[in-house]
Amino acid sequence: MLQLNLPVEEFTTPDPVTAGEDATIDELRQLMADHGVRHLPVMRGGEVAGVISERDVRLVSGLSLDHRKQVRAADIMAEEPVSVASATPLDEVAYIMSDRKVGSVIVNDEDGRFLGIFTLTDALNALIEIARAGDPRLQ
Repeated sequence: MLQLNLPVEEFTTPDPVTAGEDATIDELRQLMADHGVRHLPVMRGGEVAGVISERDVRLVSGLSLDHRKQVRAADIMAEEPVSVASATPLDEVAYIMSDRKVGSVIVNDEDGRFLGIFTLTDALNALIEIARAGDPRLQ
C-alpha cells in the first residue's frame, strides 16, 4: 500500500488572486472570471479577513442593480476562514474541509503569514497525482 505524508503546501495555490474588502460584486465576479477561480481571499491590511466563494457572488448577483451596487466584499465574505499550517498533512486538510463542509482553506507559512489557498480543485489535482504515482501503468 502506498504510504504518503505530503504537506498541503505541495498542492497549495501560492500567491492567489485576492480582493479587498471594498470590492463590488461586479469586481469580484470579474476577478473570478478573469483568473478562472471560484474562491477569493479577502484582504485587510495584508491579512486574510475572509473568503468569498463563487456561490456567494452568484447569490448576491440576484439582487436588484441598486441593491447589488451597495454590497461590498466585506458584507458577504465568510469571516474567520478555516486556516491550516503549510506543513499540515494533506489527508488532515482534506478531512478538515470535509468535516467543516468548506471548499477552501487558507494556508499559512511556518510564521503564520498568508501563503496561499487550498481548494477542492487543488485536492482533486493532488488525488490524481497520488493515484497515478501509486499505479505504475499511469507513470
